[in-house]
Amino acid sequence: MAQSINITELNLLQLEMLKNQLDQEAEMYVPGKLHDVEHVLIDVGTGYYVEKTAEDAKDFFKRKIDFLTKQTEKIQPALQEKHTMKQAVMEMMSQKIQQLTALGAAQATAKAREFLQKWGRRTPFGCGFLVLEREGSCV
Repeated sequence: MAQSINITELNLLQLEMLKNQLDQEAEMYVPGKLHDVEHVLIDVGTGYYVEKTAEDAKDFFKRKIDFLTKQTEKIQPALQEKHTMKQAVMEMMSQKIQQLTALGAAQATAKAREFLQKWGRRTPFGCGFLVLEREGSCV
């Protein structure tokens, strides 16, 4: 059962918590009765409402559905083309990344070979191959 709350007695923190709870509610249903079922208000956009008969409202929404369906059909080919282009770009980027990764690995291997040829098994620090920089000691 619903609980009754007098919001005038709540402090600022409690009001903020209540507001957050209300913000989380997606929908709220309130029971009611219609006195005039022949006339309805229609939201025609940007905060404007128009009163129409129920039959005129049905016609309005049928026209709106037809308009939106036609617009969707017009946009669909362009959307498909953009999706195809996006897939091609993603594939191209993936190939470039693979090439750069392979090139980077090849260059790193070449640098390591060059280093080993120059220094042999000894490092420029005069000790073993691996140097722990933080401690300054050789391993």
